[in-house]
Amino acid sequence: MKKFGNVLWGLVLIVIGVIFGLNAVGLTHINVFFRGWWTLFIIVPSFIELFRSSNKMWSIIWLVIGIVLLLCAQNILSFNLIGKLIFPFILVMIGLSIVFKDTVNQKVTEKIRNLNSNKGDFEEFCATFGSQQSDFSGQEFKGANLDAVFGSVELDISKAIIKNDQVINANAIFGGIEIRVPTGVNIKVKSTPIFGGVSNKARTDYNESSPTIYINGVAMFGGVEIK
Repeated sequence: MKKFGNVLWGLVLIVIGVIFGLNAVGLTHINVFFRGWWTLFIIVPSFIELFRSSNKMWSIIWLVIGIVLLLCAQNILSFNLIGKLIFPFILVMIGLSIVFKDTVNQKVTEKIRNLNSNKGDFEEFCATFGSQQSDFSGQEFKGANLDAVFGSVELDISKAIIKNDQVINANAIFGGIEIRVPTGVNIKVKSTPIFGGVSNKARTDYNESSPTIYINGVAMFGGVEIK
């Protein structure tokens, strides 16, 4: 799906380039800057993220917002009416996302809850208006809590010793968290993006005999990236 998303981006750029080229030589007179053209900066990325992101709820929300704003710019809908309804709409969508996500990922949620019940060996990393980096090469990793508030946290466990299932709680609030994971483990992600994103770019193959790292990611106006 991620490759397909890249193809879509490529096609979009090709189409835009062709339009500008044909307009330049006088073969066409397509008005690229139509009323509401700026909404395409919301609509196109949101549509592409539907094919790239594992959590599609926020892509759908932004896609709907972009389309509604375009309709308002075209005077099909009223900005005043949409302004009154957009905040309740976002709240409803957030609620639906939380309800259905917990229902679908019930097993993952339960496993994370069980692992979090024993936090005695957890490592704590918090960056507020600053940054933290930690490398567990050659060390046994037993779980961690990561908090980035207007800051950044980098956790590298790509060469760590993972003996059994572990959990990483990653909270990015107006900040960023990067987690590098080893290739010999399973990765399962539970994400709660609120005007942010949690992306899993780790290249791992599922193996029942290997331990699993559960990543519980919350991104509020921030981002959590798993590599």
